[in-house]
Amino acid sequence: MAQQTQWQVAGNAAEIYEEYLVPAIFEPWARDLLDQAAPRLGERVLDVACGTGIVARLAADRVGTSGKVLGVDINPGMTAVARRIAGAAGAEWKEGNATALPLPDGSFDLVTCQQGLQFFPDRLTALREMHRVLTPTGRIALASWRSIQHSPGFLALAEALAKWASPDVAAIAYGPFALCEEDELGSLLAAAGFRDPSSSRAGKMLHFPSCEEFVRRYGTGSPLAGHFASMAPSIRGELIREVAEKLAAHVSTAGLEFPIEANLAVAYK
Repeated sequence: MAQQTQWQVAGNAAEIYEEYLVPAIFEPWARDLLDQAAPRLGERVLDVACGTGIVARLAADRVGTSGKVLGVDINPGMTAVARRIAGAAGAEWKEGNATALPLPDGSFDLVTCQQGLQFFPDRLTALREMHRVLTPTGRIALASWRSIQHSPGFLALAEALAKWASPDVAAIAYGPFALCEEDELGSLLAAAGFRDPSSSRAGKMLHFPSCEEFVRRYGTGSPLAGHFASMAPSIRGELIREVAEKLAAHVSTAGLEFPIEANLAVAYK
């Protein structure tokens, strides 16, 4: 539970996440994940660790009114934002723990999980739960970041946090990249009972108006928010200065641009 608490967002972090980080990072990748998953009209889709709901909202467009989409997240702040912005998207939302999904056996045709598995305290149990709620012909689609070494922006931020905050705070920035090996993802899926796991690598460029805006938006829209808010203004300024120095080569008149890479995996029950 302590590990899960570390990844909670508080205050208005969920709103900032939705406003700034979803368009910049998570929506483009959500479209790629759903292209891999290929949800069809009328299917029932479960999105685990749904956050503010971008995968679920896009999946609802694909399954239509004859389908069903449910987003589950342990973080009530995230699901509260998802409910407010969903509108007529056709998705529903539930608070729940991925290692003990509050759902019946065999109730979904597709399970998706975008950038969530790496945060679960027991990944194998979570995948077994996803396996349990799938129909006998169901499938799963997952995304997890490749090594932070493939994303200079986040590497610069993590290194600067280790210097200007603490190793524990830096660990929060490194955390999203904790399940970075393609083989490990496939092995976990097989151990959870999934058949024919396959994976691919993909890369994108992330765009922010400036280095300062990158640090500010990620610092206030992620589990770093409490630590970022408690920093003295002078320390926060030094943190931003150091990140800007490390990323100078990635800045142009268009702003900050740096790459990130992910593993995308699909498997069957």
